[in-house]
Amino acid sequence: MRAFLILEDGHVFTGESIGSSREIISEIVFNTSMTGYLEVLTDPSYAGQAVTMTYPLIGNYGICFEDMESKKAWPDGFIVRELSRLASNFRNEADIDSFLKEQDIPGIKGVDTRALTKVLREKGTMNGMITTKEYADLTEVTDKIKSYKVTGVVAKTTCKEKISYKPGEFGTDADVDCGLHVALLDVGSKNNIIRCLLKRGCTVTVYPAFSKAEEILAEKPDGIMVSNGPGDPSECVEVIAEMKKLYESGTPIFAICLGHQLMALATGAKTEKMKYGHRGANHPVKDVRTNRVYISSQNHGYVVKEDSLNPEIAKTAFVNVNDGTVEGLEYTKQPVFTVQFHPEACSGPKDSEFLFDEFVKMMEVSE
Repeated sequence: MRAFLILEDGHVFTGESIGSSREIISEIVFNTSMTGYLEVLTDPSYAGQAVTMTYPLIGNYGICFEDMESKKAWPDGFIVRELSRLASNFRNEADIDSFLKEQDIPGIKGVDTRALTKVLREKGTMNGMITTKEYADLTEVTDKIKSYKVTGVVAKTTCKEKISYKPGEFGTDADVDCGLHVALLDVGSKNNIIRCLLKRGCTVTVYPAFSKAEEILAEKPDGIMVSNGPGDPSECVEVIAEMKKLYESGTPIFAICLGHQLMALATGAKTEKMKYGHRGANHPVKDVRTNRVYISSQNHGYVVKEDSLNPEIAKTAFVNVNDGTVEGLEYTKQPVFTVQFHPEACSGPKDSEFLFDEFVKMMEVSE
């Protein structure tokens, strides 16, 4: 069945329908990873977006459900150049097409993803429609496409109730309990954040995004983790208000991606939308304290504005080597540090996973 990707600027890409055949409008973004497409599909940070994979062949190792980063897939749509007909992997349990159908996610294959990515890089991220209907007059849909906004996605992706995990649970093999208890504020968390804490011997209690700071602090956690997540950070007014209380409590805090942006907003800094964002597993970031460069996995369309930072509250700890944007902050008055990239990266790279060890040391010092 033929399918069409219609961008708000009038570009139309023709391909073949995969997954669900329903029509969707979404924000069209691109990811430069060569592997990890299942992790991309199950990353809650993609809620409200349709993902274009720039690597030309997707699906060659199939689907392994154990590798999912959440219980379901989150993107509105999935766009690829070529979908592999065969999966060469002893762990393969399904193919992408059937997975997308099961998850009710529409996709399109056969698209010139290189040309599409060039459009998004030159003009910036824009909205688009994936449809199997051929519109003779694009004015029927362009106004509707332009009016789409990504809203309410944190509420959509966060867990619905508090849940706790102990070392050795949740697919980890840690048999040593370090005695530390971490409260994880889930604003769209990936599973591997939990695993990275559990395998270091921490007990983890996951809280829904709109939990009150008083409820979290009443449990007297040794540290607080704030997860990744989707959407515009400035929309999360209620969460930001609670994060300000968590910051002022003096409890050690480590925040990733959306959590990094929310903490910046909670302490008076500002964020802005990027032209086309950073999404992929090959972004170099420099630790300004050591001048070491790490290859990181990233997925964000917003960034903390460096000129909005109060140097008496926070200073830049990591920068993006490609464009110089803020990739991490070290707070000066409280035991808090945050990063824009993903140290829990799954399927990789693992260069910056040591930041979880630094968080554990911070909690131990604060005891």
